[in-house]
Amino acid sequence: MSDAPDEPQKMPLLEHLTELRSRLVKSFIAVILLFFVCYYFAENIYAFLVQPLADIMAEEGRNRRLIYTALHEAFFTYIKVSFFAALFLSFPVIAAQFWKFVAPGLYAKEKRALLPYLVMTPVLFFTGGAIVYYFIFPLAWKFFLSFETAGLPGSLPIQLEAKVNEYLSLVMRLIFAFGVSFQLPILLTLLARAGFTTADGLAGKRKYAIVIAFVAAAILTPPDVISQVGLALPIIALYEISIIAVRIVERKKAEAADEEDDYAEETDFNMS
Repeated sequence: MSDAPDEPQKMPLLEHLTELRSRLVKSFIAVILLFFVCYYFAENIYAFLVQPLADIMAEEGRNRRLIYTALHEAFFTYIKVSFFAALFLSFPVIAAQFWKFVAPGLYAKEKRALLPYLVMTPVLFFTGGAIVYYFIFPLAWKFFLSFETAGLPGSLPIQLEAKVNEYLSLVMRLIFAFGVSFQLPILLTLLARAGFTTADGLAGKRKYAIVIAFVAAAILTPPDVISQVGLALPIIALYEISIIAVRIVERKKAEAADEEDDYAEETDFNMS
């Protein structure tokens, strides 16, 4: 007798490994193809990433530049930017391959539960990247540029001569840090579904979460107050949102359990 439509498909280990290899190869091909596309537009991507700094310098009447001090530095910077952009853009493809790999082994109810998380993951990542680009970068760059001085009489002025590699590495690290940090609600709600945490447990550990948020922000961001607070506060807000999301998950699980109990009682009554 064939399995029901909503039952997971059983596959031997060798077939699982073959399927995994196929999904990884397709994801790798997507990244490589997008890498070449992004490299073609590397100068445009660079212009987009450097725009916040260029806008601030234009506001202050500065006609400045980014420099590179090694012959290969600009080339490898474009390589790095292209690869970062390729990973960023290929995430939907990678997520789709992941879904196609795990979906056959899930029940219909599990598929419905997992799919929203798969959709929300890139949305939250892009949201984190947008916040750091449009809000944190302008504030942080103004803070750093405020340390420029014309110099006292008899001394030398202090002026910024930023290296393109260091600037773009900082930008990409901040975008990655904010994007990953915004996955906190996804992680905690999945842990709640698996039974590893509860809303009351998360609420009881709130003070520890606040400390950890500021420590993580201090590690992931430059040593300035603006970017550290700019990352820590969203993490704390996301932690509070996670508590609400976990309560919703717990309520739905309790309702589902009650429905199963009622169905079991009704079945026993009919059989008797």
